[in-house]
Amino acid sequence: MRRTAALLAAAPMLAGLAQIPAAPAAHAESKATGSRSVDVSITSLTPTAPKKSDTLTVSGTVTNDTKGTVSDARVGLRVGPTMSGRSAIDTTAHRTGYTEGLDGTEIDGKYAKKIGKLAAGTSRDFSLSIPVDQLHLGENGVYQLGVSLTGDTSHQPWPQVLGIERTFLPWQSGPSQKKSQLTYLWPLISATHVTARTDNDEDRTPIFRDDRLAKELAPGGRLQQMVALGKNLPITWVVDPDLLATVDAMTKKYEVQNPSGNGTRAGRGQTVAKQWLDALQKAVDGKQVVALPFADPDLASLAHRGKNVTGALSHLQGATELASTTVETITGVRPRTDFAWPVDGAVDSSIVDVATSAGAHNVIARSDSLRETGGLSYTPTAARQIGGGNTAVVADARLSTAFTGDMSKAENSTLAIQRFLAQSQMINLQAPDRQRSIVVAPQRTPTTSQAQSMAAAMEGLSGQWTQPMSLGQAAKAKPDPSATQRVPSTRSYPRSLRARELPTEAFDRIQETQKTLDNFEPILTAKYRVVTPFGNAIRREMSTSWRSEAQNATGFRHDVQTYLSGLTKKVRLVPKTDMTLSGRSATVPVTVQNNLVQSVELRLVLRSQQGNRLEVSDPQLVNVEGGHSQSVKFGTTANANGPVWVSARLYTPDGQPYGDEMLFEVNVTEITSTVILVIAGGVLLLVLAGVRIYVQRKRAAARSGEDGGDGEDAEEAHGQDEDDSEAPENDRCDSAHALVPEQPSDPASDTGSQSAGPSGSGEKVDH
Repeated sequence: MRRTAALLAAAPMLAGLAQIPAAPAAHAESKATGSRSVDVSITSLTPTAPKKSDTLTVSGTVTNDTKGTVSDARVGLRVGPTMSGRSAIDTTAHRTGYTEGLDGTEIDGKYAKKIGKLAAGTSRDFSLSIPVDQLHLGENGVYQLGVSLTGDTSHQPWPQVLGIERTFLPWQSGPSQKKSQLTYLWPLISATHVTARTDNDEDRTPIFRDDRLAKELAPGGRLQQMVALGKNLPITWVVDPDLLATVDAMTKKYEVQNPSGNGTRAGRGQTVAKQWLDALQKAVDGKQVVALPFADPDLASLAHRGKNVTGALSHLQGATELASTTVETITGVRPRTDFAWPVDGAVDSSIVDVATSAGAHNVIARSDSLRETGGLSYTPTAARQIGGGNTAVVADARLSTAFTGDMSKAENSTLAIQRFLAQSQMINLQAPDRQRSIVVAPQRTPTTSQAQSMAAAMEGLSGQWTQPMSLGQAAKAKPDPSATQRVPSTRSYPRSLRARELPTEAFDRIQETQKTLDNFEPILTAKYRVVTPFGNAIRREMSTSWRSEAQNATGFRHDVQTYLSGLTKKVRLVPKTDMTLSGRSATVPVTVQNNLVQSVELRLVLRSQQGNRLEVSDPQLVNVEGGHSQSVKFGTTANANGPVWVSARLYTPDGQPYGDEMLFEVNVTEITSTVILVIAGGVLLLVLAGVRIYVQRKRAAARSGEDGGDGEDAEEAHGQDEDDSEAPENDRCDSAHALVPEQPSDPASDTGSQSAGPSGSGEKVDH
């Protein structure tokens, strides 16, 4: 623990010293008078919770904020009274300036540090060490510990306190009667890093928004520190499965969008991603892991803005189911998925309803939301029964917010650690005969310095007045019958948090994207290539992390919808111009184009707008390979001449319309002018042949009457006439057979040799 505290103090203190000369100007006119003349900062205190045999060491810096010189300056320790309660700790922490009687007396001067002269605007470091038994601490409790600078000024040339800084010293001379059961949540959550886009290769290489996550995973990075610090702490891991899935994707090939938005570059985080996952698997082994729904959806936004958008709440169930498989697959640990964690633990009745709708029966709340109204004199056990078989696990607000400030400054970190320890001990001292379960739910994404401060505080507990408990055990703890169990109304939700929620328009857009995906999925033969990345992208659109990135959230939602719509348009009907059908029966070709990398299956329907004039054959199932086009032929039967509008439209196999309807005009000519001319010519030849026969017979009869020949001559003449008339009769029949066109009842010929491409203007399909 001392090693952690030393690491916390060293780097920030050195960085702070480099900037010290510029700092006094901020205080010079506002508070640089009297006991506020010199700024005293405590940058290190070890041990944080000392025992009687220890030596207490306090280090820090003093800065003269006045325009005059301080003479005979010395820095000393002051032990004040014990704190009477948790509110007293808060009051003391916010008090400034020296108050005689409240700040105690200075300990023996031999433990003081002589500074001598401290010129205006200058700073000096100090370090004080004193055996704990020389502090003359009495009963167990939280003591006020002050570091003061005493000296003379030119206007007041006598010893006086010119600056003081206060902190707290938890003192436990012996074991507690009943230790508090402490549950500390250790969150592994990050922002959304993956887009919905993937490369068109077989591996579906993911494309990232940026490569910031690689820095968080690298040595010294935020997430690397969370795992490295947490592995040796008695904590409950709370993870966003999306983070694990993203890091797992980084262990393989991935691409990163260029800052300009044009093109991508190769991601370079494979090594740190593998190292981080390996370290995480070892760290969580044997520990309790709580998995939030995939992508950590914003429960409050869903409850207040999304529940009235049809289908929005359905995403929560899928996100919860995906959470379990993702965490177990990557870490080997089966997580708990029955906990919901609204932002900052702020709850109301609608949030509880939404949070428990997907199977989470435990809601992590915070005591500044679920406030005590019964006038209890102690902090009650975290678990509360809130009806419907649900439990609110109420985290302590003071402990949960202890490290939300800028912990990169050693002074802030040191004071926060001591205040955390003081508050945790005071909970135990409030009712030492009652063993209670206390839960700490810190901020979702602690910075590196915040994580280090949290770890130092946990090490400082050392089991003196607390003992560790998992979150699952805390939820099962026997509730305090006097504790508040009533969930606040929706009106009580903090305005500051409500103002940062996802807007209703966001959920409208999310559902628009979901509908597009639902319509796209049925036609795909390799659904996983689209459904998985877009399903996850839709879940990421509801992430709590967007609360701090409202503009980027809007852009992310727009990109997901635009990209998905672009993919759906790669499967389409090739535009077709007007065409002409000759004859009563013919075929009409329609071309389907698929520019995806996978095959698609659809139903193509051709409809005549005037079915009594032009009949079209039944719909057809079409399977088009990726990167190909396919022409589909429909049979038609014409009942009348003239133009007819025909519509073509694609449908999913389950009957849902896909894409826009395509209209084109078909001009039907049942009998063409050429055929009519041929028929007319044939009829004319028949008429002429008949006239010739009639004339020949008329002449033959006339000659027979005039000559009066014998019967043989007449018979011979008659026989010759019959021979003459036979040839024209045969010619007439052959000619008629050759020139009469096929009747409409004849079977139609195949027009499969027609071009499979788009029909041109005035396209003519001859029978």
